[in-house]
Amino acid sequence: MSIQTLLSTALAKRHGFFLQAEQDHTDCFRVFHGTVEGVSGLNVDRYGDTWLVQSFHQTLTVEELAEIAAVLTQEVDLPVVYNDRSAGHSRVLNALSPELDDIACAELVMQENGIKFTTKLRHEGQDPLLFLDMRIGREYVRAHSQDKTVLNLFSYTCGIGTAAAMGGAERVVNVDFSSFALAAGRTNAELNQVSEVCEFVQSDAFPALRQLAGLSVGGRRNQKLPSYPKLAQTQFDLVFLDPPRYAKSAFGIVDLVNDYQGLFKPALLSTKTGGTIVCCNNVAKVDRRDWFDSLVRCVEKQGRSVTEHTWLDPHEDFPSFDDNHPLKIVALTLN
Repeated sequence: MSIQTLLSTALAKRHGFFLQAEQDHTDCFRVFHGTVEGVSGLNVDRYGDTWLVQSFHQTLTVEELAEIAAVLTQEVDLPVVYNDRSAGHSRVLNALSPELDDIACAELVMQENGIKFTTKLRHEGQDPLLFLDMRIGREYVRAHSQDKTVLNLFSYTCGIGTAAAMGGAERVVNVDFSSFALAAGRTNAELNQVSEVCEFVQSDAFPALRQLAGLSVGGRRNQKLPSYPKLAQTQFDLVFLDPPRYAKSAFGIVDLVNDYQGLFKPALLSTKTGGTIVCCNNVAKVDRRDWFDSLVRCVEKQGRSVTEHTWLDPHEDFPSFDDNHPLKIVALTLN
């Protein structure tokens, strides 16, 4: 089946979703999730007033890209930006026409449920500044932040933190190591006039979390520790934990397959009694039930218990095989 046919089928399936998105003032979403919908490694998204086509396994031919663009512009006549990320390092490989390059490198504004977010389809990083499959997480946080204190770990461009502030949070602390990502986070806060509620801490997550949890910062054996911001021990009403699959620093190793607890333990210690911690794991091979059970065991080892839990599944623009999405999100209420 041709890419043109597969994309047309995906758009038709989402017709009701598009109508609802328009009513909800949302103009950023996925329109083709290739791994599930027929072309592995090909994703097509709408980011505000631009279509974004990305290939992760194989470069599109000129003819294939033209077919995709024809279908998309017939749906909504917007510029089509193509990012070929099929190399191992996932960096963008291809050049664009001067007109499209200007669009791809410009700071654009889009909306999700009426919240404004900055986006840039090409920049010094790799992704367009907002992970669209995390929409359900932003919705949950917005709905559960009224008069709450919120800790947003691995905050990236602070989409979760912005949603919390828009939900009426009294304090939002965003923690990320990237100054570039936090700068976009500040822009998001400014776009929505919630800057006074949001704090931005540029720090490795390990020292930040351990200080907030009242633990020693420590570090990896024989590693000299870089400087880091000093934070007071603090507990929050809502903690959002969304680490990358794997990362290594002098302070520790993030490993979502083998050691999620290394981050989860200090995060739960930073969560108030009666508070909620939202945990995310985006590794497909991690079994949902086994991961959940390991979280509960970790809570119980700290003499606490999970009194309630809610699974948050990505929206229908991110279909999955047998409803088993690689991105697993669960909200745990702790005693």
